[in-house]
Amino acid sequence: MSVTTYWAEHAWLPHANGPVVERDVSITVADGRITRVAPDSGPCPPGAVRLAGLLLPGQANAHSHAFHRALRGSVQVGSGTFWTWRDTMYRFAGALDPDSYLALATAVYAEMALAGITSVGEFHYLHHAPGGGRYADPNAMGHALIEAAARAGIRITLLDTCYLSSGFGAEPTKPQLRFSDGDSDAWAERVSALRAAEHARIGAAVHSVRAVPAGQLGTVAQWATETGAPLHVHLSEQTAENDACLAAHGVTPTRLLADHGVLGPRTSAVHATHLTDEDIRLLADSSTNICMCPTTERDLADGIGPARRLASAGCPITLGSDSHAVIDPFEEARALELDERLHTRTRGHWTANALLRAGGQDGHASLGWPDAGRIEAGALADFTVLALDSVRTAGPPPALGAETAVFAASAADVRHLVVGGRHIVKDGVHQLVPDVAAALSTTIAALRS
Repeated sequence: MSVTTYWAEHAWLPHANGPVVERDVSITVADGRITRVAPDSGPCPPGAVRLAGLLLPGQANAHSHAFHRALRGSVQVGSGTFWTWRDTMYRFAGALDPDSYLALATAVYAEMALAGITSVGEFHYLHHAPGGGRYADPNAMGHALIEAAARAGIRITLLDTCYLSSGFGAEPTKPQLRFSDGDSDAWAERVSALRAAEHARIGAAVHSVRAVPAGQLGTVAQWATETGAPLHVHLSEQTAENDACLAAHGVTPTRLLADHGVLGPRTSAVHATHLTDEDIRLLADSSTNICMCPTTERDLADGIGPARRLASAGCPITLGSDSHAVIDPFEEARALELDERLHTRTRGHWTANALLRAGGQDGHASLGWPDAGRIEAGALADFTVLALDSVRTAGPPPALGAETAVFAASAADVRHLVVGGRHIVKDGVHQLVPDVAAALSTTIAALRS
């Protein structure tokens, strides 16, 4: 049995009356899990790994499209809409193959590790070769993503995505041919060949109601039910999708998903930006998770979703970086509160503790890792450490560490990351991908060429 003791100057720990920041915390890890947490344990003992700063549970990036990272900068030139952004995205998607995707995703997941993220939900629909031809291994692109997470030292839930139509029954466009399996039965057959690993879970996704015909939604939902897998879906990100759904089916996308058994406690609705009162009731009554991606939603001018109303109605809230305009879980958490302040012109919609739970425990649970996101005995030994002495975080007392993390810190303040007891980021340096910036530059330049 491999046993390691970590000693944290300060740690955000669960408490009967809500999480609190404790000092001098000794954390014993054996075979990837926390076996003992001892606050106020005195000075760092000999042989322990000293972690200066504030120890938090590792953050969960509940919604990622790894290849979108290559768009950063390019899609911020000039103006446009979600739909013009999508055309640029298709051009980058067309340039990827399993080898180049492995290289790109490894660098992207390493960037996530540097930002304090210990698990990622990869919403994966780039399945086949350009033009729709099958690779010898039909899951070559998915296997590349699973291997990339292993090389970057983080956990992954591969949310294999059903994507069959360019819009409410229309045939896929040329760029979309590599997304499609033809029908939902063929999708289910292919995804059933994927296998979980120690660092990887297999989940399912419906790309959107426009991309999966209504009569085939149930196949995806049934596969997820039978396998106990997480099920994710893009929902009402754009008003154009709502309008088209109403024209095609006479109901909102949320109602269509409800009618075909897609909603439920294992389901995460991503974005959920443009909802009716009935939509909110359907999502809450089914205990569906809501994954908000504020940095992408503002980058694409999607709008500000009703996150506070959904949370108040009973939907767990999670966070994702989606298109990776920014990879910073603390910025996503901060933006959830600040966007709500802009919308309502009042302050204080979420506490810092609630936002850290959204980015941590609830995010991990939505990805099929319910034993992550907590610093307590029995939990996975996944945690991150923020500096409390940077130009952003210096000043507040450690007791206000949660508020400092959410409302002041950034990914640049992450000093350490431990995943399954393994020290992946040490003193701000990734131990498996020594030069993450160079890896990103090299892989993205190759795609551009």
